[in-house]
Amino acid sequence: MEPIKVQSEGGLNVTLTIRLLMHGKEVGSIIGKKGETVKKMREESGARINISEGNCPERIVTITGPTDAIFKAFAMIAYKFEEDIINSMSNSPATSKPPVTLRLVVPASQCGSLIGKGGSKIKEMRESTGAQVQVAGDMLPNSTERAVTISGAPEAIIQCVKQICVVMLESPPKGATIPYRPKPASAPVIFSGGQVRADPLGASTANLSLLLQHQPLPAYTIQGQYAIPHPDLSKLHQLAMQQTPFTPLGQTTPAFPGTYPPPRHSTTTTTTLSSPTAGLDASNQTSSHELSIPNDLIGCIIGRQGTKINEIRQMSGAQIKIANAMEGSSERQITITGTPANISLAQYLINAR
Repeated sequence: MEPIKVQSEGGLNVTLTIRLLMHGKEVGSIIGKKGETVKKMREESGARINISEGNCPERIVTITGPTDAIFKAFAMIAYKFEEDIINSMSNSPATSKPPVTLRLVVPASQCGSLIGKGGSKIKEMRESTGAQVQVAGDMLPNSTERAVTISGAPEAIIQCVKQICVVMLESPPKGATIPYRPKPASAPVIFSGGQVRADPLGASTANLSLLLQHQPLPAYTIQGQYAIPHPDLSKLHQLAMQQTPFTPLGQTTPAFPGTYPPPRHSTTTTTTLSSPTAGLDASNQTSSHELSIPNDLIGCIIGRQGTKINEIRQMSGAQIKIANAMEGSSERQITITGTPANISLAQYLINAR
C-alpha cells in the first residue's frame, strides 16, 4: 500500500493502490493484442497498471494513482469485461446477460471496516450501488489478504469501488501485510515424506524451520506495510536439499553449517519422530515450542477480545496457548504447537506484533 499523499494547497491528492486478482483469460483481455489495450488504459486513466509476471493460472493486477485515475481505470476494465461477455454471448444460446465480476485483494486488517458492525457497511454498499459485494471468510494462501468479489453492471461496480476506496483510506491496514502471490503452475515440490507443496516459499520455510531447529531467523522482512518474503530462503532451501544426514528435531545441534545459539526462554519438544534421519519427513511432525513474553506486551499480542491472537492462530495454523499470569512473575508463557512451518510462522507473527 503506497503512502497517502496529502497536499495542503490545491485540495487533497490521494494516491492509492488497489490489487485485483484475475484469471489468465481476463488478463489477456486487459493486455490486448501486442499490449494495446493496457497501453490505452494507462494513457487514458493516468493510473499505473502493473500485471504480475509468471505462468500462473491467476495473476495480480495492481492499479496505483490518484483516486480519480483509479476510478477511470476501473471503469475501463469493467466496460472491457462487459464487452467480452456480450461477445461471448453472441455465440451462445444464453439470453440473460451474466454480471461483470471483479475480485479485489484487500489486507485482512481492513476487511472488518468494509463489512462494518454486524455487516452494516457491506449492506449499505450493496443497497446504494446495486452491486453484489462479498468478502471471503478465509485469507488467501500464504498471505494476510482476503478476496473481495464485486459483481453487477459496470456502473454499479464503479460506484462500489469508489465506496471501497473511501473505506480503505479511512481505515488503513494495521501491522504488516503479507501480500498474496499466486502460485506458479509449475511442478510441485515433493518432500520425501510424500507431502506435496506447490509453493517453493512454503517448501523452503518448512525446511528452514526444520533445519534451524526453530532458531529465530526472519522469514519475512517488513517493508513499509508489506512483509516481503526473505530472499535467503531459496538459498537455505538449496542447502537444505544438499544436507542428507538430518539431525532429529529434538537435538540441539542444527543440521545446518554453523551453530545458532538457542533463543532465551525458548524450548522445543518433538512429539513424534520416526527415525534418526527423519529429515524432511519431519516437516509434517507436530512439535511444541515455548516462549516467554513480558506482561506489558501480552495485550498487543492478544488484541481486543482476543482478535489478534485468533488471527495469528488462523494464519499460522498453529495451536497457541497463553498461560495465566503467575504471581510475582513479569512474564507469561506462550506454548505454540504445530508443524515446524506453522510454529515458525506463528513465532514470526508474534514477534511482528
